[in-house]
Amino acid sequence: MADPSSYRPRPGQIPDSPGVYKFRDEHRRVIYVGKAKSLRQRLANYFQPLASLHPRTATMVTTAASVEWTVVSTEVEALQLEYSWIKEFDPRFNVKYRDDKSYPYLAVTLNEEFPRVQVMRGHKKKGVRYFGPYAHAWAIRETVDLLLRVFPVRTCSAGVFRNAASAGRPCLLGYIGKCSAPCVGRVTPEEHAELAEEFCDFMTGRTGTYLRRLEKQMMIAAEDMEYEKAARLRDDIEALRKAMEKNAVVLADATDADLIALAEDELEAAVQIFHVRGGRVRGQRGWVTDKVEAVDTAGLVEHALQQLYGEESGDAVPKEVLVPALPEDAAAVSQWLTGRRGSNVSLRIPQRGDKKDLMATVARNAQQALVLHKTKRASDLTTRSRALEEIAEALDLDSAPLRIECFDVSHLQGEDVVASMVVFEDGLPRKSEYRRFQIKGFEGQDDVRSMHEVISRRFRRYLAEKEKTGEWVDGEVPADTGAEGRDEEGRPKRFAYPPQLVVVDGGRPQVAAARRALEELGIDDVAVCGLAKRLEEVWLPGDDDPVVLPRSSEGLYLLQRVRDTAHDFAIRYQRTKRSKRVRTSPLDAVPGLGATRKQALIKHFGSVKRLRQATIEQICEVPGMGRKTAEAVAVALAQAAPAAPAVNTATGEIMEDDGGTTA
Repeated sequence: MADPSSYRPRPGQIPDSPGVYKFRDEHRRVIYVGKAKSLRQRLANYFQPLASLHPRTATMVTTAASVEWTVVSTEVEALQLEYSWIKEFDPRFNVKYRDDKSYPYLAVTLNEEFPRVQVMRGHKKKGVRYFGPYAHAWAIRETVDLLLRVFPVRTCSAGVFRNAASAGRPCLLGYIGKCSAPCVGRVTPEEHAELAEEFCDFMTGRTGTYLRRLEKQMMIAAEDMEYEKAARLRDDIEALRKAMEKNAVVLADATDADLIALAEDELEAAVQIFHVRGGRVRGQRGWVTDKVEAVDTAGLVEHALQQLYGEESGDAVPKEVLVPALPEDAAAVSQWLTGRRGSNVSLRIPQRGDKKDLMATVARNAQQALVLHKTKRASDLTTRSRALEEIAEALDLDSAPLRIECFDVSHLQGEDVVASMVVFEDGLPRKSEYRRFQIKGFEGQDDVRSMHEVISRRFRRYLAEKEKTGEWVDGEVPADTGAEGRDEEGRPKRFAYPPQLVVVDGGRPQVAAARRALEELGIDDVAVCGLAKRLEEVWLPGDDDPVVLPRSSEGLYLLQRVRDTAHDFAIRYQRTKRSKRVRTSPLDAVPGLGATRKQALIKHFGSVKRLRQATIEQICEVPGMGRKTAEAVAVALAQAAPAAPAVNTATGEIMEDDGGTTA
């Protein structure tokens, strides 16, 4: 635990201007990012006597080993830079709302020649219009099914679209009138794009125009005695009204606003957001966060606004944002939102009327979300804590292993030998720090040597990072720093953060190899154990007998989960490498032979086997093939040994290159 006075800046060294600051730990990892109107006044607050600090703040400043800052011109710039650094460094002491990428959106791909309406999750893409988020994907599909009667926009995938175009027949939706069938040319690209724009206009709340237009067309058709057309238009109007009824009017003045409400206790906070467009609730989402920093309601609101609008622009930022409490720098935040929208944004607390009533509804949803989250998580927290304590007790560790790294080796009969490293922190996987290795030191199958190589490479990089930061003093650090380490700015890309426990997939030989690798590097403060699959025994270095944990042990369950995760990660990498190797062709060695001419050769002869049997004159008959290239192809195929025949695992038959079989 560091003494904050050991890295406190000298008096007068900190500028009295707006800026953003970073606290780093002893491994140069950024652990906290903050902003301030005055860096001098704000940073002085962190270096008070520990007894006068909030317990969370005291934990942060004693974990930190240094502080640095960047001066900016305005508070708006500070807000933007703070958001960027939080996203980049993922500091452990900052409030971070758990990501909501699982929420589905209704998306219209306006960036395609024939825009497609579909359900989308994950990161938003440029050129795609999004509506939502929705609580369930089926709610999107119900809405789309109703609207396709009036706006028959394409909904099929690229593969289905290509197949229909090549066959000259539309899919079922094209036959029943729920797709305008651009795949077979029933509408031009311009007409289909106009349909997609009208669909988007309707979804943004401009419903009256289309209803009035359809009603007028229905009346004209009835007067002209085109009763079938009038009946179809009547059904279209009914479909639109049903789609509108799914989102009841909550604000009578057709307001575009986002309402944000909070429910919090001493440890956690839940945020709920209602997206109101055209006076109707078009989407809802929520987050839950641990209050790892000393933050009040206003601070939580500011963090929520950064998370919500940090990567949005234009109409995705509404004209009004209603919140339960204004951030400390409300004017700067409002100016930042205005910049992201491109026009004025009102940030305020609703005081009366429908907006205040709706805010109360959002707050009730937040409170229910917090209660539900606590109900689900209570057992998880207790279980994870018990598992870590059981592991510490069984392995005779000084404290619970908050960071566990597990290594596994995978190969197929000695070929494509790879290894994986997975990381668990506080009993949960930290996927951003998973790593994959290719075994480079030798050829063939040797799990023990492979494990020794992987552990050595991982911890060489750790020692190299210690040397960079001035922590390494004993002797020379080996080379092989690699490209996967943490950079000088503390970005989470390097092996600079050591685990408390290394787990290897295997028994006594693998554990001995891992311990030997650590001892060769002079590392004696990292515990090692192995988990053998056969009897799920835990092996420790130098012990003749394994540690046997009860089958009902939460500690054993966590070790199994860590081991199985590493095993699956290694197998996926090994299969990827194997599939790439299998896909290689003797034609790859022919200089100047590109993908187009390779495909032409295979298409002309039918298989590599038949191409190998062809003469140079026959190869020259392929369009685009000159004699010099044909001779190079013949030489390459003659030098390459024929590939081993494939076996049909279902029948046991040997598959010929030309697609035939032989017993």
